[in-house]
Amino acid sequence: MRSRGAKRHACGMSLTYEDLPGLMTQMTGDEKHTPSATSTLDVLWVLYDKVLRITPERADDPARDRFLLSKGHGPAAYYAVLAAKGFVPLSWLPEFGGIDSRLGYHPDRNLIPGVEISSGSLGHGLPLAVGLAHGLLAREPVTHWQAAGGALPRVFVLVGDAELDEGSNNEAIVYAGAVRLPNLTVVAVDNQSASHGWGAGGIESHFKVSGWSAVRVDGRDHTALLTALTAMPERPHLVVATVEGKQ
Repeated sequence: MRSRGAKRHACGMSLTYEDLPGLMTQMTGDEKHTPSATSTLDVLWVLYDKVLRITPERADDPARDRFLLSKGHGPAAYYAVLAAKGFVPLSWLPEFGGIDSRLGYHPDRNLIPGVEISSGSLGHGLPLAVGLAHGLLAREPVTHWQAAGGALPRVFVLVGDAELDEGSNNEAIVYAGAVRLPNLTVVAVDNQSASHGWGAGGIESHFKVSGWSAVRVDGRDHTALLTALTAMPERPHLVVATVEGKQ
């Protein structure tokens, strides 16, 4: 099931999930990495439409949730969702990849409102997310947010299955599990592109052994994604979103 949540855009239009393919077609070029981008589309929409506590107006709010796109090689879907939700103007989309465009082939946090990290070099997002989640807890422990009547800011990071071959991820997985970070969720989009596969236990087995909770869902099912992404098991959490294989 797919959600249709709408956002009243600055231009007066209410944009929904059904508008995203049209927004993506406005971005062209060989560096669009269409398969990589489209594999993340549903996860990104559910996060920004139903899960993340962040809006363009509170993009710098210390109490906001943080989203990190580690799978930065195909940002077209990310840009489309950011535009649909009002973080960036729709007029930026056709300029994708241009010499003067803010929407580069890899997201740049200094140029694009709402982007938390500059990404594209694989293997960096998960370690950064671990540090960010740990830093938020060190600055204000869970009891502070409970006493204030709010919720601990959560950190979500989207990675690709092949990206997890990078060794830096393994160190981050082990550490996050050891300190039981309760505010960290990793979303691994699995389009079966890892060089050596994951064996019978799948991606989730590599996280569970380090103390993570883990669940696998259909990466195109918005209801299943929402249930998985809103779970808070008081330890780091992995959501494996299975999509069609990369062609």
